[in-house]
Amino acid sequence: MSHSSLYRLDRSHWSVERIVFLIAGILVAALTSLGLWVHPGFHYAALFIGGMLIFFALTGYCPMAILVDTLQKKYSK
Repeated sequence: MSHSSLYRLDRSHWSVERIVFLIAGILVAALTSLGLWVHPGFHYAALFIGGMLIFFALTGYCPMAILVDTLQKKYSK
């Protein structure tokens, strides 16, 4: 398989989707670690984030993306 057929995200800027996936990844990793070492209840929060990612993929609606977009517009420039 050649490299030209692989999908690669443009990394020249931080898009809203890229920021949302970064935040989600950090939160899932942190909450899973907390669930393993502190209290198993943290796994429910990680499960919620995974569910919201699925909801975003199916509907295109994401509260985190709305928040990131609002903050990006407010603090850019």
